[in-house]
Amino acid sequence: MSLELASTRAELDRLPARHRDARAAVRQRAPDGPGPDGPEPVTAARTAVVMTMGALHDGHAALVRAARAHVGPAGSVVVTVFVNPLQFGAGEDLDRYPRTLESDLKTAEAAGADAVFAPSAEEVYPGGTPQVRISAGPMGERLEGAARPGHFDGMLTVVAKLLHLTRPDVAFYGQKDAQQLALIRRMARDLNFPVEIVGVPTVREDDGLALSSRNRFLSATERRTALALSRALFAARDRLGAQHALGARAESAPTSDARAAALSALGEARAAADAHAVAHAASRTPQARGWGAHAVRSAARVVLDQAVRDSPSFTLDYLALVDPADFTEVPDDHTGEAVLAVAARVGRTRLIDNIPLTFGASQ
Repeated sequence: MSLELASTRAELDRLPARHRDARAAVRQRAPDGPGPDGPEPVTAARTAVVMTMGALHDGHAALVRAARAHVGPAGSVVVTVFVNPLQFGAGEDLDRYPRTLESDLKTAEAAGADAVFAPSAEEVYPGGTPQVRISAGPMGERLEGAARPGHFDGMLTVVAKLLHLTRPDVAFYGQKDAQQLALIRRMARDLNFPVEIVGVPTVREDDGLALSSRNRFLSATERRTALALSRALFAARDRLGAQHALGARAESAPTSDARAAALSALGEARAAADAHAVAHAASRTPQARGWGAHAVRSAARVVLDQAVRDSPSFTLDYLALVDPADFTEVPDDHTGEAVLAVAARVGRTRLIDNIPLTFGASQ
């Protein structure tokens, strides 16, 4: 069945029935349902939504594919395309943001979408700018919220409206916008939205650059400079992984300073240095070993500081290691999940990236 395009709520409301009719032959037996002599139960088709501002790339396609896999052939996948004016502040790139609907339709269909909902601003905000909006609260004032005041209020307002308009069972969002994802999850929980929120891992270019619709604004030189964001995140991840590996050896290996001294006396300098490191790690707390948040931030900061020195077009906005639940900075003795987030301006283009980390566990 070909992709459907809707630009109004009325057009969108007519689509699910057509999708269900087209898939009426797809029936799924419940695990404990009646036998062959009884009626065969049918699992209700589910609807998934993938919200975008258009200019679709492989990262968006990954979201659509994840949505299709989740709802199966009997479900419906709707992609929304709407450049939301409420989440752009004064001097930001609302007018510059790319509009590529024809290309977006092809990308969405190839990835498995059933419909694209591309409403006008008048359809989403009848009567003009809404007087009542959703507040992102304290989490919405940190990091991206501090850099872009009001951004998350506008984002949550349009997400709430699009959830009402599309009425999905499940909604898919990219981990690349980690703070946005955390806020949407919080809104759905706090305001009792009857929808499951699913995060999908960041999709990257072969060289590590996170896919973004704004990457097209980068010159070839700026794109090379922009790689500092992902390199910084990977350096931090590798530092944490190395410290976890050293800690695991320290806990399991019967290594001692005496053995290290003996190896040194025999001229085995490299082996002695390794034994010293393991013995030293075994005798110290995890934070003293360098496992703490400070060491991870420092590994990323080295890369970013070098980028600032190497390129006048690179301006660091923030580097933060935060709790994924509320995006507050984690302490140096943090254990458990964390998100290392970075934002920078490369030339005229502002980019963000992040990576999830787990402290106190093998990587």
